[in-house]
Amino acid sequence: MALQVGIVGLPNVGKSTLFNAVSNSAKAQASNYRFCTIEPNVGQVDVPDERLAKLAELVQPQRILPTTIEFVDIAGLVKGASKGEGLGNKFLANIREVDAIVHVIRCFEDENILREEGEINPVSDKEIIDTELQFKDLESVEKKIARVEKMVKADPKAKGVLEVLMKCKEHLFQGKNIRGLQLEGEELDAIADIFLLTQKPVLYVANIDEGSIHTGNKYSEALVKVATEEGAGVIVMNNSIEAQISELETAEDKELFLSEYGLTEPGLNRLIREAYNLLELITYFTAGVQEVRAWTIHRGWKAPQAASVIHTDFEKGFIKAETISYEDYVKYGSEAACRENGRLRIEGKEYIVKDGDVLHFRFNV
Repeated sequence: MALQVGIVGLPNVGKSTLFNAVSNSAKAQASNYRFCTIEPNVGQVDVPDERLAKLAELVQPQRILPTTIEFVDIAGLVKGASKGEGLGNKFLANIREVDAIVHVIRCFEDENILREEGEINPVSDKEIIDTELQFKDLESVEKKIARVEKMVKADPKAKGVLEVLMKCKEHLFQGKNIRGLQLEGEELDAIADIFLLTQKPVLYVANIDEGSIHTGNKYSEALVKVATEEGAGVIVMNNSIEAQISELETAEDKELFLSEYGLTEPGLNRLIREAYNLLELITYFTAGVQEVRAWTIHRGWKAPQAASVIHTDFEKGFIKAETISYEDYVKYGSEAACRENGRLRIEGKEYIVKDGDVLHFRFNV
């Protein structure tokens, strides 16, 4: 599905270090100077899912294929980016293309790492990026208002579009993000063509010092407070530790490293899962001797849509979906046992696929 999550933040907050850790297919240069990341780096990362391993244990397939999500490391933004300061225009163009945002915020002190914004202040750092994105959105909204105002007399629908745009303009003037308006249906349609930056869902990463990985600190606590007020989540982690974990080659080495820090799993696993949820994605599985595989779909998709991610012909010729819940598959141990115990269901075109479903599609060629 090629859904992308953009990693953003002010310069030198640990964005590229996080990207280096989260990506298993691309590495960004992590350096202590402004704009070391100029072109966006893209890395495809597996979505951790214990259910996949359990199904593979039962089926013993020839291969196991997890589902993936793409992370994009985007150049650091500075104050004034909306007016072209720094690499602002490039930053704003790159962020416009992603589906969701992971906003990395510095929550640690280190005199060796440059910081031109003054004292450590995660709330202020958050507001700098919010403000720049709001300015750019305001520009987009006002341009469309100017176009739509000319259409109101001739096109009755234009009046409704104009009302939505004016609501967005007022919201942005108040220093608020468009996602806070919680627009739906026709309201979303009215702004769909201008791809507003502050409409994108966001998850914050509090990059903390090593000594605070279990407790957090005053900086991460301040960030959690403001993020909670806007209904956003926060992952607290030390990006440097995560990068070190990602460089270890064996599972045993990773487990040993984690135990030394008193961690049960890498913070990256939580980040990837939260980013996946942020995009309102779910996973279904196919399970056979050739492969056990996880597939990504949007929450609420019906069975034919879910089949289309395997091949478009599956959707066009959809007949039925043989369906077993993950819990039943594990309980009975195989597809055959589920069938014998009446736990295999036959679902039609209107069935809404649930997270964890194990599916086998029947279709006409």
